[in-house]
Amino acid sequence: MTKARSRREDRPAIILDAAEALLRRSGSRTLTIDAVAAEAGLSKGGVLHHYASKDALVTALAARKVERMREGIAACAERLPPGPAGLPLALIAHAREVYAEECGFPDSLLIATAENPQALAGFRAFLAERLAQAAGLEARPGAGAALVFAVLGLMMSRSLGFHDLDGPDLGRLFEALEAQARALPERAPES
Repeated sequence: MTKARSRREDRPAIILDAAEALLRRSGSRTLTIDAVAAEAGLSKGGVLHHYASKDALVTALAARKVERMREGIAACAERLPPGPAGLPLALIAHAREVYAEECGFPDSLLIATAENPQALAGFRAFLAERLAQAAGLEARPGAGAALVFAVLGLMMSRSLGFHDLDGPDLGRLFEALEAQARALPERAPES
């Protein structure tokens, strides 16, 4: 396969990488097709060939973010024993892993998706799946969902700039959430 052919097949990822870099560096206001094209080293038409509009680009960015979250949580879950605490603990472990490295991108993506409700569909589906999983495992209805929302609330409040917790303060919050997850009672077998 030629280098040009390979690059052409990689263009959607190259474009999304460029859009992410713009969001990290400059925020959602600078996310334009022209700016993404310049960042990716492509023509505007090259970007529009893969993403027909800014909304389509933001939707693709959100879908990629959700897929990365799914993969990260699944990887964390593989390291944990099964049980009602598994899902919340995997979500907490993933949040711990990405918390420091995600500065700039989640807040900008959140702002961009707020302007494009279609892009939020993937996040909504992701949350609905996690809540359904939690409901299927928990003996005390709502306990797992409360932990899922607590972790998401911690992450979202950081993205929105409500706090900049780091280090020991953040560690204590994650430890408290983990303790709550481990305390979830096993669901009694149905007779």
